[in-house]
Order: sequence, then structure tokens, then C-alpha cells
Amino acid sequence: MEESKSTVASRLTSVKRRSGKSYGQIAEETGLTNVYVAQLLRRQAQLKADTAPKLQAALPELTDELLQEMMKPPLRSYDPHLIQEPTVYRLNEAVMHFGESIKEIINEEFGDGIMSAIDFYCSVDKVKGVDGKDRVVVTFDGKYLPFTEQVKIRAYGFKAKAAGKLKDFLIMKLGGAYCIWLLHGGY
Repeated sequence: MEESKSTVASRLTSVKRRSGKSYGQIAEETGLTNVYVAQLLRRQAQLKADTAPKLQAALPELTDELLQEMMKPPLRSYDPHLIQEPTVYRLNEAVMHFGESIKEIINEEFGDGIMSAIDFYCSVDKVKGVDGKDRVVVTFDGKYLPFTEQVKIRAYGFKAKAAGKLKDFLIMKLGGAYCIWLLHGGY
């Protein structure tokens, strides 16, 4: 029987806790961001095969079974009650408060589009402010994705011989290029 996401995440975070290492230390040892390490251990991100040996070296208690589980595509989700946690609530509040202005600046600097949350890096850093007090720096580094103009395209169907058999094809002009698709046709 397969373990639940929360059970696996609990086992993974226990390994981290027993190691005595911070997310930042594990990030240094693996070449990942501290937030991505946390995402991996919460089963919110998929561990890549090339990274697995680095993570296992950083956390030697990680079993092969846990590493295999981490390499499966995760169910990226969250507990809806998480918003009640004060740090999460304040982060959400900051994004909601500054979101409209951030959107305006993205549009002004890049055009009509969004910041990707898939081609995305996130990190949390501790710095000293000008007053000497500790400050939290959260960095969102996402690829810009422009919205596309939806233009009318024309599609034409035709029959032609392929592999000695009559097959249906579809040809479409997309921008300046023609794309051809084979519609039917097992060989």
C-alpha cells in the first residue's frame, strides 16, 4: 500500500531534523535553493535523478525507498488550513497588498504577461537592515511568459500516401510556418 503524501513528508522532514542541518546547509551541499530543498522534503517538487546522489550525501539517512518516492511526480497541493499559520498568512497578505503594483510593473517592464511559477526559483535569505535588525528577503525569480494573441488560422485537410497507405493529414499555417499532422494511421 502506498504511503500518503503527508506520511512521506513527515518521514523526510524527520530525516532532515535528525541530520541537524538547516535547509540552507543542505542547499549549499546540493546546489539547490533553500526553498527548493524544503519543497522536495515536503513532496511539493520532484527530485531529479542527477540530484539524488547529492541529496543522499547531504542527508545520509535518506533510504533508497524514500529517494525513489521523491523521484515520482508529486501531487502539488496544500492544506487549505495552512493560511491560518501566521507566516503563511503574512506572505499571502504581502502578495495581495503589493500584487496589483507588482503586476503593473511587470506589464510596464515586459508587456502583457505573467511570471511563471513553473520555470521559477525561490529563496529566503537573512540580512541585516540599515538599523542592524534581522530582515527576511524572499526572492521570486520566475520566467516572463507573454500572453499570446489568438489569431485565426486556417486548416486544410488532405489525403496522401504514407508508408504505402492512403492516410488523412491536416495542414495548418501557424505564423509564417506550415505544420502538417498525420491524423490517422497506424503502420
